[in-house]
Amino acid sequence: MLGHRFIKYDPNATGKTRFEQMLDLFLQLLTYTNGDVSEALQWMNELDKKYLLTNDEYGMGDFIDDLKSNGYIKDDNQTGQVSITAKSEQSIRKKSLEEIFGKLKKSKQGDHSTFKPGLGDEISPDHRPFQFGDMLEQIDFTESIRNAQINHGIESFSMYEDDLQIRETDFKAQTSTVLMIDISHSMILYGEDRITPAKKVAMALSELITTKYPKDTLDIVVFGNDAWPVEIKDLPYLQVGPYHTNTVAGLELAMDILRRRKNPNKQIFMITDGKPTCLKIGNRYYKNSFGLDRKVTNRCLNLAAQCKKLKIPITTFMIASDPYLQRFVTEFTETNDGKAFFASLDKLGAFIFKDFESGKRKTVY
Repeated sequence: MLGHRFIKYDPNATGKTRFEQMLDLFLQLLTYTNGDVSEALQWMNELDKKYLLTNDEYGMGDFIDDLKSNGYIKDDNQTGQVSITAKSEQSIRKKSLEEIFGKLKKSKQGDHSTFKPGLGDEISPDHRPFQFGDMLEQIDFTESIRNAQINHGIESFSMYEDDLQIRETDFKAQTSTVLMIDISHSMILYGEDRITPAKKVAMALSELITTKYPKDTLDIVVFGNDAWPVEIKDLPYLQVGPYHTNTVAGLELAMDILRRRKNPNKQIFMITDGKPTCLKIGNRYYKNSFGLDRKVTNRCLNLAAQCKKLKIPITTFMIASDPYLQRFVTEFTETNDGKAFFASLDKLGAFIFKDFESGKRKTVY
């Protein structure tokens, strides 16, 4: 008799070994500790005391040995410190991708497709007649033979140029993206950790682009009193400094990077709390943390207008709720003709990925 058989649910039966379960937690903690292995293991010990992560058969020492033997951490013989390896850095990026991108709902948009047919990887259901210059591999022989049979009959089979049908493919757009991350002190003020979600999004986005869109480029710029580029492998170690917010320096560096990219499709993503407070004038820093300084904001608006002329849209992901800051971000966005998302920390990743994927469907002439 067919039916359903109910069994007792065991929440601990995840199919993962104890090492794999603890590894997931360890990789999460590394993001919060900026890649500090010792601090992450201290947190693991505290969590073990409270939640009994280990038992008599598998202890914390076994876990550390397994981390070393599997190539996740290594000893530095010169300093005596323990550090993470490139394998751990990539694993953190993959976990971030699973955590953020795995939560997104299905969408018809994405995959960098445009509405413009052309040479590409994705086969379209559309067909068209053969034209001079079409390649042999583009011919749909099933449809072509069918046309030949209809046009000339089955008994005396013959095929002519007019019978040939070409499979259309969707043209794939390449994109150059600069992701700007605010690392000023305000990103951890008022007891709210804004930098960790920003790092997770950056790691997930970098993993998505390098694995799914290898022809695209992603550059990451951090900005505080100054702005400088960081490598993808350095993302787990990013931390907030005692900096003001020099949004102008970040935008100038992002524009300079994109000018050197030959790709016509360019964009800037900026994660910030929305309050520029600093300029560098010569060798002097002009700073004002009280309200919005017109001298600073006007420079930001000028750069937004320059980006518009260069056809570089700026998408701002604002992770603060102050009304006067939101008004500035709105004005900044209108000047650039870009987009702005006033995102809570738990929705930040979903906003960025949805915008990144769907935005590539636009045809750029």
